[in-house]
Amino acid sequence: MAEYLTLETVRENMPENAALIALGDLPVKAKFDRNELTVTVAAEKIATAAKALQLAGYNFFEDCTAVDWYPSEPRFQVTYHIVSMKFKERIRLAVLLEGDDPALPSITEVWPSANFYEREVFDLFGIRFTGHPNLTRIMMPTDWKGHPLRKDYPVEGYR
Repeated sequence: MAEYLTLETVRENMPENAALIALGDLPVKAKFDRNELTVTVAAEKIATAAKALQLAGYNFFEDCTAVDWYPSEPRFQVTYHIVSMKFKERIRLAVLLEGDDPALPSITEVWPSANFYEREVFDLFGIRFTGHPNLTRIMMPTDWKGHPLRKDYPVEGYR
């Protein structure tokens, strides 16, 4: 597993990377592994980072997913996969969230296609996306209790 490098080290090795130039001082940390860049940003800066990448030529929102690192804190990691057809590059934007009432701003204003991905993460992990136009369950029944992809969710569900 590749280690996270300081931003200065990543920038020295990738001085012409459009994503790093566009993100400016938004990243908290960065990792370059298997020819792909992963940049971690603060939760409150995710929409700003998404817009900066879009303006820099990263024009395709591919995916949004989450990981539950329970019992570690920060507990959740939300990852966005974004592609630039122009540069033929992929970038991951990652956000780390604490386990108590995890929430971050929605990026549906930047990429409307994030709508259903954010709803899926909300439904299965319980991570709220503030400003989302319709944050409702998408996979589980509306009366379902809990979020089944959380690591502390009972194997056979709540009884």
